[in-house]
Amino acid sequence: MTQIYNFSAGPAVLPKPVLERAQAEMLDWHGSGMSVMEMSHRGKEFTSILAKTEADLRTLLNIPDNYKVLFLQGGAIAENAIIPMNLLGADLKTGEADYVVTGAWSKRSVEDASAYGKINVVATSEVESSEAEKFTHVPAFSSWKLNKDAAYLHICTNETINGVEFDGLPDAGNVPIVADMSSHILSRPIDVSQYGVIYGGAQKNIGPAGLCIVIVRDDLLDRASPLTPAVFNWKTQAENQSMINTPPTYSIYIAGLVFEWLLAQGGVVAIEQQNIAKATLLYNYIDSTAFYSNNVALNNRSRMNIPFFLRDESLNDAFLKGAEANGLLQLKGHRMVGGMRASIYNAMPIAGVQALVAYMQAFEQAH
Repeated sequence: MTQIYNFSAGPAVLPKPVLERAQAEMLDWHGSGMSVMEMSHRGKEFTSILAKTEADLRTLLNIPDNYKVLFLQGGAIAENAIIPMNLLGADLKTGEADYVVTGAWSKRSVEDASAYGKINVVATSEVESSEAEKFTHVPAFSSWKLNKDAAYLHICTNETINGVEFDGLPDAGNVPIVADMSSHILSRPIDVSQYGVIYGGAQKNIGPAGLCIVIVRDDLLDRASPLTPAVFNWKTQAENQSMINTPPTYSIYIAGLVFEWLLAQGGVVAIEQQNIAKATLLYNYIDSTAFYSNNVALNNRSRMNIPFFLRDESLNDAFLKGAEANGLLQLKGHRMVGGMRASIYNAMPIAGVQALVAYMQAFEQAH
């Protein structure tokens, strides 16, 4: 049987030991006689799962005590609206926030947030060119037109579609930085204290779809507009252990298993070295030939999402058909950009990247 490697951008590959553990516990979690999917979210069984999941995430990211961890629904896209509701306060509709556009997802964040306040695009890498060349770098921090009175500064530190990743952070002064880290959270160490809010959908590097994790500094919990519904109010959710409504229990459980797996690998310091090795292998091959190309600036290339293009795009269908025959799945680029995209999250073994490079070499030789 052909070995299958799933390069989907999300929902994405999960560690095999996590899936095997979930399979073993599907019908009876720890002798409870219940599947996690059947448990009351307020019962002692699930509350123990939730507590351990949060504790392990805090350990992995070294989250300071003055930050709350929330397990919410709606994904990162819902947070695009929830963020201004929580941070523009009584000035909702008239409050101001700074946004940086470095790809399709941060552009979407601006569009969604604009209904809730004055959104200032203080830097953008969007150019009037083909979709594949619109976003290829993070603008130099010195060029950002920051507003010292902004309620917050929003960035997307890894653009899943465009393959653009931040290399460092700007000096935002006293303005809290809000970061969408959906595609590379837990792929490397981060200093949580540099951010006011970190958020991300789980379906890329954490677990199954349906869960959004929000890490928010305590002093930002009192800024919500009175119009914010309780289920979207971070302070209310924090005071109720993310259970003002029924949380996505099974997604939280799987996330917890992923966190345990990561800790067993040596945590984010160890997994970063694996991610560097995988990304270096693929980028080095792409750069070694004119048959394939990647347009992203070298210092902003994502380790998680690697778009690439064939010199002769009439070969795209043949490339994808051959890849699938070789067990290399979900390599078609996003419809907005085209080409190919390999998402190589934490759970992708280096053997998968080696198999992809071997196929790319064989395809080049054949064409």
